[in-house]
Amino acid sequence: MSSSYKNRIQEFKATLSEQEIDLKALRELCFSGIPCEGGIRALCWKILLNYLPLDQALWETFLTKQRDLYAQFLREMIIQPGIAKANLGVSREDVTLEDHPLNPNPDSRWNTYFKDNEVLLQIDKDVRRLYPDMAFFQRPTDFPSQLILDPQNEYETLRRRVEQTTLKAQTVNRNRSGVTNVSSPGKALHLYPSNEYEVLPNGCEAHWEVVERILFIYAKLNPGIAYVQGMNEIVGPIYYTFATDPNNQWKEHAEADTFFCFTNLMSENRDNFIKSLDDSQCGITFKMESVFSKLKEKDTELYMKLQEQNIKPQYFTFRWLTLLLSQEFLLPDVIRIWDSLFSDQERFDFLIPVCCAMLTLIRDQLLAGDFTTNMRLLQDYPISDVHAILIKAKELQEGL
Repeated sequence: MSSSYKNRIQEFKATLSEQEIDLKALRELCFSGIPCEGGIRALCWKILLNYLPLDQALWETFLTKQRDLYAQFLREMIIQPGIAKANLGVSREDVTLEDHPLNPNPDSRWNTYFKDNEVLLQIDKDVRRLYPDMAFFQRPTDFPSQLILDPQNEYETLRRRVEQTTLKAQTVNRNRSGVTNVSSPGKALHLYPSNEYEVLPNGCEAHWEVVERILFIYAKLNPGIAYVQGMNEIVGPIYYTFATDPNNQWKEHAEADTFFCFTNLMSENRDNFIKSLDDSQCGITFKMESVFSKLKEKDTELYMKLQEQNIKPQYFTFRWLTLLLSQEFLLPDVIRIWDSLFSDQERFDFLIPVCCAMLTLIRDQLLAGDFTTNMRLLQDYPISDVHAILIKAKELQEGL
């Protein structure tokens, strides 16, 4: 470890040890990358995502309250419905009862249960594929949820619901622009066929099951948006960062802390997932066009080349922007990019120059390529040096 890197760690420790965190100073430090040593990144992200208050004296009480609230969500939305279903399953179903599986009433508990299953099946399919190039999400967590795995609870778990249901998940169109994306580096889905997961022994649960729970609770609490394919790619890096925290006191509560940080992040990013807002100023179409506007301003020749080839921003920037580049790079690089995105005061405004920098850094290849070659380049981005991309993005942002 170089002396300059050690000094940088000390700078972070000094900033994070203040009774009242100086958010401006912390943002400036984090923008250039956060050290992962000592759980520094996990702590910084909790502050940058507006989860932890700036006054450290409030942390203990606040965290206890939030984690208790999450436990309540688990009881109300997973455990109690699971117990009710298990109890109903023991006895003969009597269709003369007020509530039964064929009850057409929208307020019927069964109706809700079946609708939830549609969402759950889509989540399950996606989280099992999360970062297939690394084994982390298939491994057992060090801190399985005692509430969920309590042997006293004889109830239907989310995993059992998925195994038993015969309903087909509602298909969510992966790309609203109608373009089929070429797979990204490290994302080959065949590495872990969804039906060949090792079943963990009783009392254990894999990290992907924890992510599934987080997304299911989010969908239940946010019925207006529920779950849209791709949200798994947003929650994955946050959960990974918190679940690998070297400090066990933080690591133990990775699930609850991830849920609230993900919820805060989605409150800023959710407009990208709402189809009805696509063409509004806060929707994804405006942001995609902003990338091309920035490119036109900074590199007219490249902009004109893409225009001539009829390469539209929605062909590739839809995924870049909606998923915060989480499918374009390997996980450590995604996490490094997010250090800068989370610490930028305007938050996702910085994503526009990042996307523009990605284009200008492969300008020679794009200028020389035909439509097919260029589409392949843009949908399977060739540069892995995120440091160079971020430096270029900062230059573009500052008008250099």
